Amino acid sequence: MFKINENYLKLPGSYLFSTIAKKVAAYTEANPDKEIIRLGIGDVTQPLAPAIIEAMHKAVDEMGKAETFRGYAPDLGYQFLRDAIAQEDYKAKGADISADEIFVSDGAKCDSGNIQEIFSVDNKIAVCDPVYPVYVDTNVMAGRTGTYDAAKETWSDVIYMPCTAENQFAPDFPKETPNLIYLCFPNNPTGSTITKDQLQGWVDYANKVGAVIIYDAAYEAYISEENVAHTIYECPGARTCAIELKSFSKNAGFTGVRLGYTVIPKDLKCKDVSLHSLWERRHGTKYNGAPYIVQRAGEAVYSAEGREQLKKQVAYYMNNAGIIKEGLQAAGYSVSGGVNAPYIWLKTPDGMSSWEFFDYLLETANVVGTPGSGFGPSGEGYFRLTAFGSYENTLAAMERIRAM
Repeated sequence: MFKINENYLKLPGSYLFSTIAKKVAAYTEANPDKEIIRLGIGDVTQPLAPAIIEAMHKAVDEMGKAETFRGYAPDLGYQFLRDAIAQEDYKAKGADISADEIFVSDGAKCDSGNIQEIFSVDNKIAVCDPVYPVYVDTNVMAGRTGTYDAAKETWSDVIYMPCTAENQFAPDFPKETPNLIYLCFPNNPTGSTITKDQLQGWVDYANKVGAVIIYDAAYEAYISEENVAHTIYECPGARTCAIELKSFSKNAGFTGVRLGYTVIPKDLKCKDVSLHSLWERRHGTKYNGAPYIVQRAGEAVYSAEGREQLKKQVAYYMNNAGIIKEGLQAAGYSVSGGVNAPYIWLKTPDGMSSWEFFDYLLETANVVGTPGSGFGPSGEGYFRLTAFGSYENTLAAMERIRAM
């Protein structure tokens, strides 16, 4: 008789956003006359920028001619895209990253889940709490997290770093020494960030204890403050302790197009073993590359026209963030985020649990958000709204919430 990976059976319930989708679907079926405004999942709503569409059309035409047709993409990604990433995302920011340290993929979510494969199951992970669920769930699937305590909603072999109002939603160094440290800044879900000096502190800490930082910078394009790093490689010493994950989903609207990349410097080693070589082996074995058409679209993100058009899109969403933040504050809510990230993190009113507020908001205002408890135990009593809706829906949602 065949056997299954029983680690999957340890996972409590379904994936957070699948649960939300089922609850919303049930409510919609029971109330077909209600118009639902969705500010829950971090999915973009604005169309792709003209420069990107133009590049995709050109690439499609190339694929229709024998002399310009492309088959399998190179394992690490096309050189034209990796060169553009290295120059614009790193060298232009003073970070020492070369094109051959960049691995192109179909998105940061997959990479954030897959990266744990190159590490032993004996490694102990540390995560911010609240946290993007993929970091923990994929380590559960790998058998790295121990046993689940349903009462506390924690795993025995996971080090939780609480991010609360008391520490400005930024983690303190853990008392127990981790092997792998997951950091996401600007943060999903809290919308918080840390200064360059604080990030440098994490780099120094990781190098001191021999840990690897897995740094999710998916929301880097939304940074507005000067003292916030756009990449962890702005910090001296990061090349020997950090892996960075980046996405085209939120800066360029590629949630439905799918493109991202992971950076692993060649200086990052476990004794004499290069993590770059391990990921290269894994990437080449399990992945056939993002489509040529999509990688040409990614290249257009770095064109002069593309950069200008995407600045306007980011500004559009951050204007929505400002509307949400100001609207909630005017309604008496305690709110954070919405400055360097398109997420607004609010404290639920009147002692409501996160899921109670989810139901209350859905039924009273017909607005969908995300319960904070779905991101970890320290998320209980909080709630996330996203700025990725349309301007019109954002205004309407705030009017409904203020009227509750």
